[in-house]
Amino acid sequence: MKGSVLATSKPRSAKPRASKSKTDIAAPASSELPTPAKPPKAAKTSKTPKAPARVVDAALLAYVLQSLDDDKAEDVKTVDLAGRSAMCDALVVASGRSQRHVAAIAEHLAKKLKEAGYGPAHVEGLPQGDWVLVDAYDVIVHIFRPEVRAYYDLEGMWSVDEKRPEETVGSAAV
Repeated sequence: MKGSVLATSKPRSAKPRASKSKTDIAAPASSELPTPAKPPKAAKTSKTPKAPARVVDAALLAYVLQSLDDDKAEDVKTVDLAGRSAMCDALVVASGRSQRHVAAIAEHLAKKLKEAGYGPAHVEGLPQGDWVLVDAYDVIVHIFRPEVRAYYDLEGMWSVDEKRPEETVGSAAV
């Protein structure tokens, strides 16, 4: 077998392969592309509509007042702040007989609000027990010891009626 050569492969041709370039790919005509839908035009108004006045969540307020009554809170007062304040719709001010009583009222209120499905209420001032704030979202509850309540007079500050100018002038002369 001398001199025999095994041919195992065919010689390659020198012809180059055709490659696809970006220009070879057919682009769709512009008429074939979907056009994005234009948003409808808003009607032009001369005045911006006013937001409706907020209404106190009566169920939440009733629940808070019932909880305060159940825990023997004293001198409970409610101040309607709907439309007067952006932070809440109602302010409830109550007193407890001692630091321990004030803290217990606040703890029970926060626990009852969570169990009733209103979510976790934010509580401030619980360790001191002189003035505890319970943020029940649309209703903010302030629970004081009587001395601290008299000093700060929150319900007096928020309950101030707007006096007419002629009333204030007439009362100054007296």
